[in-house]
Amino acid sequence: MMEAKLIALGIETFKVALILALPGLLVGMFIGLAVSIFQATTQINEMTLSFIPKIIGVVIIIILTMPWMLNTITDFSQNVFGMIPTFIE
Repeated sequence: MMEAKLIALGIETFKVALILALPGLLVGMFIGLAVSIFQATTQINEMTLSFIPKIIGVVIIIILTMPWMLNTITDFSQNVFGMIPTFIE
């Protein structure tokens, strides 16, 4: 019984981590795709052109989603701390 609770907690931890990382990863992917298309059409092969827009986009999306991320991680943390007595037998 204890192993099932721990496995469920581990799965929930990975879900929360994936959900929190997804907005930044998606924005970085789409900006990288747009910059790659731009570089291919203009034949500009500047290395910093691919990194700077991605960094700026990811920082902006993290700032915009910070309240949601904070609420999600706070709820998860409260849930984990609430489960501590069930693990002590």
